[in-house]
Amino acid sequence: MSETKLNYIAGEWVAGASEIENRNPSDITDLIGLYAQASADQLNDALDAAARAQAEWAAYGMERKQAVLMNIGNELMARAEELGTLLSREEGKPLAEGKGEVYRAGQFFTYYAAECLRQLGENADSVRPNIEVDVRREPVGVVAVISPWNFPTATASWKIAPALAYGNAVIWKPANMTPASAHALTEIISRQDMPKGLFNLVMGSGGSIGQALVESPRVNAISFTGSVPVGRGIAAAAVQNFTKIQMEMGSKNALAVMDDADLDLAVTLALGGAFGGTGQKCTASSRLIVHEGIHDAFVDKLVAGAQAMKVGHALGEGIQIGPVVSQQQLDENLAYVALGTSEGAELACGGARLSMEHDGFYMSPGVFLNTTNAMRINREEMFAPLTSVIKVGSYDEALATVNDTHFGLTSGIVTRSLARATHFRRNARTGVVTVNLPTAGTDYHVPFGGRGDSSYGPREQGRAAAEFYTTVKTAYISAGDPA
Repeated sequence: MSETKLNYIAGEWVAGASEIENRNPSDITDLIGLYAQASADQLNDALDAAARAQAEWAAYGMERKQAVLMNIGNELMARAEELGTLLSREEGKPLAEGKGEVYRAGQFFTYYAAECLRQLGENADSVRPNIEVDVRREPVGVVAVISPWNFPTATASWKIAPALAYGNAVIWKPANMTPASAHALTEIISRQDMPKGLFNLVMGSGGSIGQALVESPRVNAISFTGSVPVGRGIAAAAVQNFTKIQMEMGSKNALAVMDDADLDLAVTLALGGAFGGTGQKCTASSRLIVHEGIHDAFVDKLVAGAQAMKVGHALGEGIQIGPVVSQQQLDENLAYVALGTSEGAELACGGARLSMEHDGFYMSPGVFLNTTNAMRINREEMFAPLTSVIKVGSYDEALATVNDTHFGLTSGIVTRSLARATHFRRNARTGVVTVNLPTAGTDYHVPFGGRGDSSYGPREQGRAAAEFYTTVKTAYISAGDPA
């Protein structure tokens, strides 16, 4: 039997009330390990410890905090191959993507290590005589981090790193689908120079531990990435305590391909954006809005490219698409394939379960043709290796179609026209816009977030993160009468 991996609470590794199995979606006979599930009492212990430790951590000197985050980041980058292999083994993304994710997670920590030394305030003269004004940011307090399974290390890191950098305590509830990556990151953090209880790992289900966490009046802020329905539930719970919330949720991203586009570039961007990470990205290109002047040639190359993509075990050589994360996810994906065909879309290729050498949750990348933006497959987030082509007759129709959605995370355009690119960049109603680049792929030093149902609350990443992880204090100081 595998040794059970424990929760990390109040500076100690502790067994849970129960445990779950973690199996490899590329090969379900491969048991990665057993992972403890925290109890309600253990969550309360974590909350108590976090409140005590946060006050101590806030008093640490800037360079001491900076060293902690730098150590975490450097170790993640140094161990990217080892931990990336673990990530791909439990989540299913191809090995190159897994290693890249861990390395990027390290960069988040080193970036925010630098931010520890860049916490500058503002000062001003009062409108009243002989009074000065000092404005600075202080920690918000205890932060609950609820992270998803599709980027188990990177998404968690871009929340945990700024939370710590700005002086907060963290209680992390990772997705139960990917506990190995969470445990590995926690092990690195546990060895750092920080107060006991500052960082806590509480593994458990969303319905029990997650719900209790977001309902707690002792949590000062909640950073969540996940689905829209779960986000709505978190918002409803948080408002009861006026808890600060930051949420990244669903998407229905569009890549607009204009008639003047470089055809080969457009196909490359569409394939990577739609099927990278097995389509399990919040930034995936699930709608391909293509000008009629280039439509047929684009479709021919797109379908051929999708059919040529190599599907297999995430750790296999040259694999471009791994398995989806679970049987439930596979069932949901196949249900969307059936829905699309019932709506009148043509499934040009893929969209089927694959039998491979290993027993896993494999699916061929699928392309829908002859779709309209009114179809459910173009309204709902599928989170699958599926994409839809929508034919349009003009740039104006393309832009209108891009914006015709309840979501608003990312969008992109492929064009040689500077005028079109500029107009699109200014008028696409998404939080992130790309020009001649895939809709998936962002930098860590600039803001990230969306509009509509995609996001709620302050932006993540870069210096914009300070808006969520700190609170502003304005101080008035009388200088007295110099006479």
